[in-house]
Amino acid sequence: MGNLDITQRNSLERSTLAGNDGLRRGSEKGATVYVVIALVIAGALSYAAIEAIESGWQWLVLGMIFVTLIGVMIALNPNRRG
Repeated sequence: MGNLDITQRNSLERSTLAGNDGLRRGSEKGATVYVVIALVIAGALSYAAIEAIESGWQWLVLGMIFVTLIGVMIALNPNRRG
């Protein structure tokens, strides 16, 4: 900070105190709209898949897909110990 003039130093200190780290975040509204649309589509596809299941073997395959999905979520968890 030794090479900064008073104007530059004041702008840095103000941004630090305000919590602004210099990164501009996008609109939260766009992310919310995307999540709502994705949930509606995922719900419709899940309902169609469940209605199409005819036998116990298909339920077993669907269950194993969920078990694998949970395993991947555990393996990729950034907060996992070890």
